[in-house]
Amino acid sequence: MANFKLTISDITGKSISKELKDSDANPLLGLELGKETDASIVGLNGKLKLTGGSDKSGVPMRNDIHGSARKYVLLSKGVGLQDAEIGQRVRKLMRGNTVSEEIYQINCKFDGELPVEAPVDETSEATEEKTEDKKE
Repeated sequence: MANFKLTISDITGKSISKELKDSDANPLLGLELGKETDASIVGLNGKLKLTGGSDKSGVPMRNDIHGSARKYVLLSKGVGLQDAEIGQRVRKLMRGNTVSEEIYQINCKFDGELPVEAPVDETSEATEEKTEDKKE
């Protein structure tokens, strides 16, 4: 029973968030970062490329660590290390590049443009309700 929160960004920089549960999330299990999958699992036409993610406790996935286990690695730059000075190396906890059930959030890149969804305007709904109350 895997649950994933997908963050999908397109070529223009727009991003959306979708949540996949149970059988919808099964096609993503076992995929590695950098691999492509069909975007029909989230209702889009095209391909999704996995670019990153993190587990339930916020440990980021790293492309150069094989498997899905959490490991302490010695980093000098790259994903998961923000404030290292020149020449400094830090041992940090990272997760491997394979999607497993422990993964909570997955970042993806969509190969086309995401469809524009019209936002729900709360003020227009409130005014419609008021006018209906006055008619009665």
